[in-house]
Amino acid sequence: MFIGLAITFGYIFFLWLFFARLKLLTFSPTWAFVSFYFGLHLLLLFIIPPRFYQPGSRDARVIRHTIQLVPRLPEPTLLTEVFVEPHEKVKKGAPLFQFDKRLYEYQRQQAAAQLAAARQNVLVLKADVDAAVAAVAEAKAEQDFAQDQVVRFKELAKQGAGRVEQLQEWQDKLVSANAAIRQAEANQQKATLQYESQIDGVNTAVAEAEAGLKQAEYYVEQTTILAPEDGYITNLQARPGLVVGQYRVGAIASFVCSDEPYILATYYQEHLKYVKPGQPVEIALDTHPGEIFTGKVDAVWQASGQGQMLPGSKIPTFRFPELKGRFAVRILMDDPALQPPAGVQGATAIYTDQGTSFSIIRRVEIRFYTWKNFLYPLSI
Repeated sequence: MFIGLAITFGYIFFLWLFFARLKLLTFSPTWAFVSFYFGLHLLLLFIIPPRFYQPGSRDARVIRHTIQLVPRLPEPTLLTEVFVEPHEKVKKGAPLFQFDKRLYEYQRQQAAAQLAAARQNVLVLKADVDAAVAAVAEAKAEQDFAQDQVVRFKELAKQGAGRVEQLQEWQDKLVSANAAIRQAEANQQKATLQYESQIDGVNTAVAEAEAGLKQAEYYVEQTTILAPEDGYITNLQARPGLVVGQYRVGAIASFVCSDEPYILATYYQEHLKYVKPGQPVEIALDTHPGEIFTGKVDAVWQASGQGQMLPGSKIPTFRFPELKGRFAVRILMDDPALQPPAGVQGATAIYTDQGTSFSIIRRVEIRFYTWKNFLYPLSI
């Protein structure tokens, strides 16, 4: 900057010496135009460097995280109570809205009864297995007896001491006993499979009933909406009598988080050549005329909507953009006690490590901006 000042004052001194002191030429309108033309270009020495070394933006705004509060209830449900007022600060976990929970309590009780029945049914399945085992043992005993009788009557028939009809009768009973064993073993296998049907060591029917109970308990919990973080609700329109549930897909309120807000400012692409995270920033907020706040560059967003192309069958066409694209810079404020509302606008100036002597120009400009806010807009 000092070189620029030296050149400017040297040029003024040259004009004074050439036209006023030595009077080598007459200061005519033509020479006045030529002198003004070259002098105007000398002013670029004070315009170009600040644009790169201390880039400024008047498109800055305060950003806060917001959470959309959407009821997660499967049935049309009545809103019975609202626990907060608009802009009332609440802590994380504080109740915000209460919905009618009776239907979901009934479903929870029904699921609990189904779980108890499933656990009791496991004992019934165990008894069925024991009964099937006993039936198999009984069928085998009958088979052994029939087999012995067949052998006995065969010997008697050979000796002529027994009738052939009795032998045939016991052979038929042996066939029936074999069939009874197969049926008893099939029943035993069926009972065993039902009893041993498990997932992670739990009977499948019991596991299904437990999952149903957990789902019912989940929906009972969802009848109360809690604050997801420290913050507040703005534009609170939900009132008792509102019905939400199966067909509602939108939020009933927006929750503004109280965590540290940040400034998002847009800059022309070429002005971010020397900008890096950690560099100091001056901030002028429209809500605080006459004040300058400090901060630091947190990140330069490495993307812009002009660089996004959506999938489709149409081949893109290109034309010269009407406005040169900008990139956003995220800025964190140094004072944690400063809690401006979301959407507050203002101006920012980033001071890089290059050309520090030109910073006075940007400091004057941003202070002029904040003091101007006392007058502008000119309304009463």
